[in-house]
Amino acid sequence: MAEAFSDIAELANGLFSGDRRALSRAITLIESRKATDRQMADALLDRCVQEASDTHRLAITGVPGVGKSTFIEELGLRFIEKGHHVAVLAVDPSSQRNQGSILGDKTRMSRLSTQDEA
Repeated sequence: MAEAFSDIAELANGLFSGDRRALSRAITLIESRKATDRQMADALLDRCVQEASDTHRLAITGVPGVGKSTFIEELGLRFIEKGHHVAVLAVDPSSQRNQGSILGDKTRMSRLSTQDEA
């Protein structure tokens, strides 16, 4: 685990406090295929499920060019206007390397990516 987070409890606390470094570390941990990381990732996910039961998750899918990023950005901005926090995890299941690479859609969602609540 990265020096900044000595254990799962500390990493989870970082996530819940909005620490973006904690989010980055958690994503890396969850994507890892190492056996030790898998155990830690499972523990982190269990803790997140227990402590964040009031969250909502949406899945949005569609063919390329249909406007998914535009829709997600507008939806995220509206949630923020209502006082919520949002996170976007964009995955490309057509990736030849690992059949599910995380995308850097920040460039397509420039207004949303500048919000502290996102």
